[in-house]
Amino acid sequence: MGTVRDILQAKGHAVYSIHPDITVFEALSVLVDKNVGALIVLDNDKVCGIFSERDYARRVIVKGRASKETLIREIMTENPISVTENDSIEDCMVKMTEKHIRHLPVIDHQGRLIGMISIGDVVKYIINEQKYIINNLEGYIKGTR
Repeated sequence: MGTVRDILQAKGHAVYSIHPDITVFEALSVLVDKNVGALIVLDNDKVCGIFSERDYARRVIVKGRASKETLIREIMTENPISVTENDSIEDCMVKMTEKHIRHLPVIDHQGRLIGMISIGDVVKYIINEQKYIINNLEGYIKGTR
């Protein structure tokens, strides 16, 4: 099985981030504009949290809070679980499944944010890997490889 590096090489290292002192409404606008499900929260270039659609639903809507008055720092998930480029795809699946999360920031050996992967990225990678293996096995069985 591959590594996080393989996913980032395919999808790129672009990460959308926000500051903890913006409003939830502003953050939701970024989610919609970028068509993503989560944003990294950076303060002085350090990851301090993650904000997702799930945070919005559970900590704003259900609690009756106003998105134009609530700051991200009040509702973000602090100290998000992260991975490195060297972590295996299998390890990511385990973390995501056990912790019920859909996004993992990717941090380098110096603690800098270098990317983010989603459960969709992981599933896509696994499906492509399985197709490759199946094609090779079919070719082997048919004697064409």
